[in-house]
Amino acid sequence: MPADLAVIGLGHLGLPLAQAAVGVGIHTVGYDTDPRPFAELSAGRTPVEGSLSASDIRRMVSGGFRPTADPAELGRVRTAAICAPTPLGPDRALDLRAVTDAARALAARLRPHTTVLVESAVPPGTTENVVRPLLEEGSGLRAGRDFHLAHSPGRLDPGNRTHVYGNTPKVIGGLTPACTESAAAFYGRLTDKVVRARGPREAEMTKVLETNFRHVNIALVNEMAVLCHDLGVDLWDVIRCSETKPFGFEPFRPGPGVGGHGVPVDPGYFPYNSRTPGHPLRMVSLAKEINDRMPSYVIQRCATLLNEHGKSVRGARVLLLGVTYKPDLADQEASPAREIATRLMDMGAQIGYHDPHVLDWRVRDLPVPRADSLYEAAAGADLTVLLQHHRTYDLQGLAVKAQLLLDTRGATPAGAAHRL
Repeated sequence: MPADLAVIGLGHLGLPLAQAAVGVGIHTVGYDTDPRPFAELSAGRTPVEGSLSASDIRRMVSGGFRPTADPAELGRVRTAAICAPTPLGPDRALDLRAVTDAARALAARLRPHTTVLVESAVPPGTTENVVRPLLEEGSGLRAGRDFHLAHSPGRLDPGNRTHVYGNTPKVIGGLTPACTESAAAFYGRLTDKVVRARGPREAEMTKVLETNFRHVNIALVNEMAVLCHDLGVDLWDVIRCSETKPFGFEPFRPGPGVGGHGVPVDPGYFPYNSRTPGHPLRMVSLAKEINDRMPSYVIQRCATLLNEHGKSVRGARVLLLGVTYKPDLADQEASPAREIATRLMDMGAQIGYHDPHVLDWRVRDLPVPRADSLYEAAAGADLTVLLQHHRTYDLQGLAVKAQLLLDTRGATPAGAAHRL
């Protein structure tokens, strides 16, 4: 049966979109320029940790989702969504190679009247200046006349059971008003609310603002954590009090570093020259610098705690709890746990870990011993460090068993552990 939707990019953006589409009865085909996701999906496994489970994939397949390795399938749909990843490259600019590969694959099969959506996180101007020329040159069609083109930034919060795809507003910016309306008609089937942006650039910049808002505010509380520790102030109590203010405040909490797929987007590394004199968003660059320092600060606190109890980092047995970037998920994307483990190993510590969602964890391609019995491991470790607070952790009991407990998430009861 011909599909109505082609999702190009079967990762953290593409799979949830395909799941939402299948859930409302849209026949969906999934394609990726990388053959590995197709192989994993064909075997009934999820190609990316922490996105969808194997049972989710099986339900999608039974509901009409069809992964394919044949790019010819892209020419048989009414709507195509580019959901390719855009990681930070070595130069700190977003790597658009997967997006351009997806656009080229689609362009060779693009038919008139197709609606093309770009969900990948890209610098403003990419949909018009990069994706559009590739589609037009490869197809011989003209965007806005022969086919519709729009940008709709991905808005996903993995593991959030309150804000799911269906009740999270979708921002859409089309190349023309008709492009916007065509995209709105599609997304209107998936979500309760559609928000129309002036155009693709405004939609693309929405993602930049939303992502940087998170990183800048986390950087602020991370700096507050260091300051409050130096002053002997309980930051967690400060946050508890501050969040009672009914206006002008939104609570953020510090941690050992910032993980996840929403990387800070620095306009200083956009692939075009800004007309803004100097650095366009200095605060973003500073926030990244602050957040990148947090693993080092955690190491400093570890060393200080061990020293205060007559022990050296060298030879110390350190147990790391929670190595994922988010609680109650298996996703390790940009988790600070690996950097913290690496630095402790460099200092001569003996590292072990426990995570109910990660059964095998490697640092520098070497397996890290996994604790089978959490309480027994904590009792035997010189220092236990909570890096991620999974719901299965009984922190009250853990605080009793552990010789030394450093809580980087402020999840333990006051006075039960040393907190960041």
